[in-house]
Amino acid sequence: MFPFRGMPLWAQWIGEMMPLTHFLRIVRGILLKGNGFADVAQETWQIALFAVVALAVAVKRYKQTLD
Repeated sequence: MFPFRGMPLWAQWIGEMMPLTHFLRIVRGILLKGNGFADVAQETWQIALFAVVALAVAVKRYKQTLD
């Protein structure tokens, strides 16, 4: 919504932790620049890392509710 580099540094740090930032970079690169998988691999692993961490937290919390 806003230019990423135009935001304050603290807001850029928060934005880097959100998977939507990386998803938008991937989509923009594919649609506008015609990037392939090799070009978007950097952003892809960051989304995958976020998914693994979120899944681990969800499994841990789910196990706690079964006891």
